[in-house]
Amino acid sequence: MVPSGGGRRIVTGAQHVTFKVTGRHSRAASSFEVVVPPGFDVGAHVHARSEELFYVLEGELDLLAFEPVVRSGDGWREWVGESGERVVRAGPGSVMFVPPGCPHAFANPGRVPARMFFQSAPPSAHERYFEELLEILDAPGGVDQQAVVRLRKRYDIEQLTPLRHGG
Repeated sequence: MVPSGGGRRIVTGAQHVTFKVTGRHSRAASSFEVVVPPGFDVGAHVHARSEELFYVLEGELDLLAFEPVVRSGDGWREWVGESGERVVRAGPGSVMFVPPGCPHAFANPGRVPARMFFQSAPPSAHERYFEELLEILDAPGGVDQQAVVRLRKRYDIEQLTPLRHGG
């Protein structure tokens, strides 16, 4: 049982992540509560082996989970899928499931933080990834994109567009 407000927290200017269920507890998935500040854009990316689930609790997020006709530029919000899929502006109660190999992204387009429940399977790798990513994002001088790309490569993440935060 993890009570409201419980779990190990990592707080930075880029994101607040609370670890709810980790690989220590589950063989199936890791679960997190994530506060996404205004202007944060995780960047479009793909996992070869892992799958993810996003559930919007508060606020709004732009969500992408489809293969675009063309993976080009850094404006994933303009991408269109072969069947006409487009990025969705999702509010509370919206769920996005991402199977392995599916390009996906999320961004907070609003003026207030959004909050989501996030699950990643298999467990453990995303726990270490979050710890290292938030260190990079909290470093002075802005986002070191090359450090993000190197980190993501180690954790089964192919970066398609840049990560951005801060508006």
